[in-house]
Order: sequence, then structure tokens, then C-alpha cells
Amino acid sequence: MKICFLILLSVFSFTAWAQDVPVKWATQETFFEDLTGKDLPAFSGLTINKKQLSNADLKNQVVVINFWFEKCPPCIAEMPELNSLMAKYGKKAVRFIGITHDSPANARRFQKRNGYKYEIVSLSKDEITKLNINHGFPSNVLVGKDGKIIYATANISFSDPQFKAKSILFEEKLKAALEN
Repeated sequence: MKICFLILLSVFSFTAWAQDVPVKWATQETFFEDLTGKDLPAFSGLTINKKQLSNADLKNQVVVINFWFEKCPPCIAEMPELNSLMAKYGKKAVRFIGITHDSPANARRFQKRNGYKYEIVSLSKDEITKLNINHGFPSNVLVGKDGKIIYATANISFSDPQFKAKSILFEEKLKAALEN
């Protein structure tokens, strides 16, 4: 009887202790927060101009990476604002790369038709999944000169109240990366 009582007491004590630890639910935002400070994973893909591009080519550069694909309405909706970011910072040593699972030929046609200005790299869906830095489409990742992820967020929009604050923070972190 004493043994059963001790077992029950220890189970209840553990349960009470476990409830004091705050729960961090996995969401898109917690996923992005957990990327901060991690190295940009290795990748290698073909640009729409049929040139190889890998993470090694991005050393010592501030890089904005946009994950998108041509049949993604939110991806297309944010492209004018991404183009504005590129116009503002592209001449200030920031490299803008769009990573898509669309073929290089399809991505090239899309770029011509829609005016998306980023340098586009095609990777397979599996390669994008293995990178494990995008959590849905679109995703935007800011990488510092040291190759570490500074910030990541979903949509970029300075006009949509749902995304404005995170977009402003993205730009502030981009400015700060340029000053370092």
C-alpha cells in the first residue's frame, strides 16, 4: 500500500512540476523564430540563365531569399513589394534571390510576364524541403554576411495590416545588416 501511495505521489508531483514549464506551440512564427542564428543550409541549383548557384556563392553578402512558385497567389501578390525592396537596396550590396520549385524555363517565362526582378534559382520540391528554412509559400529569409539567418517571415507587405509590422521589422534588420 505504501508503495502505491509513493508511486501516486511521485506521478502527481511530476505532473504538477511539468505544468509549470511554459508550452511553446509550433506555429509558422515559432518556426521562423527558431531559424534565427542558424547557418543558411547548403544548396545548389540552376538559375533561369542556366548557371549554377549555391550557398557558397553568397559568402560575405547580405542576402534576401524569397521562396515562391508561379501558381501561388500570395507569392505573386507580394512581388511588387519585393521588387521595391530590391530597387531600394539592390545597389547597396544586397543580393535578392527567389527560390522556386518551378522549372528554370517556366520561371523565366513567369519572370518576363510578371516583372519579378529577383535572381531566380530552381530547386526540386525535395531540395526545398531538405533546406528546412521555409514554412509554406511565400517565405522570406534574411541572411547576413556571415551566412547566418538574421530573420525570417512569411509575406512581405507594407500595406496589409496583417503583415506590415513584420515587413517593417524585416527591412529594419536588412538596414542593420548593411551597417555591420
